[in-house]
Amino acid sequence: MISAEAFQNEINIIIANAVREDVGEGDHSSLACIPEQAFGKAHLLVKDKGLLAGVEFARQVFKYVDPKLHMKIHIQDGTAVKFGDIAFDVMGSQQSILKAERIVLNAMQRMSAIATKTKSYVELLKGTGTKILDTRKTTPGIRALEKWAVSIGGGVNHRFALYDEIMLKDNHIDFAGDVTKALELTTDYIKTHQLHLKIIVEARDLDEIKAILAHGGVDRILIDNFSIQETQEAVALIGDQCHTESSGGINEVTLRHYAECGVNYISSGALTHSVYNMDLSLKAAE
Repeated sequence: MISAEAFQNEINIIIANAVREDVGEGDHSSLACIPEQAFGKAHLLVKDKGLLAGVEFARQVFKYVDPKLHMKIHIQDGTAVKFGDIAFDVMGSQQSILKAERIVLNAMQRMSAIATKTKSYVELLKGTGTKILDTRKTTPGIRALEKWAVSIGGGVNHRFALYDEIMLKDNHIDFAGDVTKALELTTDYIKTHQLHLKIIVEARDLDEIKAILAHGGVDRILIDNFSIQETQEAVALIGDQCHTESSGGINEVTLRHYAECGVNYISSGALTHSVYNMDLSLKAAE
């Protein structure tokens, strides 16, 4: 998995790029009508219901834009919020507050939506022992934010990218020839390059699962697009030989049914690609 240092570096890149994209040569709207020495205060107003996420990210954005900005946090990440709640106050240069405003709001609105959806899935899985995973179906350029939001919601991050775990999916298997050949080539590759990476393999039917188990050396089998009955058979076949993961069209209605098959994980792209932003505003305050 990606290290904490590498993850923070991704966040730093996102912030720098967001400021570059939004501010460019300068915030001429604020420069035109707000005195350089004007100081003020604004608060983050919640206008929705759900799980708050992105407060720590906001702190980092404000610090990047202007180290002299000061935040007073009232509600921490991962806290349930409702309409009318004030998440934090930010005080300092009015120009700096306005420069950071849209970046903070865009990120927090999306992160809160993802955290809220993730939390609802976690609640549906309560008592089953199955954990919810995110995927690489994220918005290009802000994957770290979206995966951060999943973790705030109580979910578990899958691999961060193509480099931190090996995941052999249907196209890898078909291009290689079959699942056994794909595993043989992968094992040789890992040995040659002296890598220490987990191996996850997607299986499309019970025959592929048998071939994967016969080869051995995998950390998890992805039971992809199986029916609930087929998933039960797959879990029984795999036993404790490796971890199991279900995926493919699983939603709020079927989630718990798949968990009750005994899989260790369920992965869902919907956590990050099918959410509606939480309504938040940054408003000038007294």
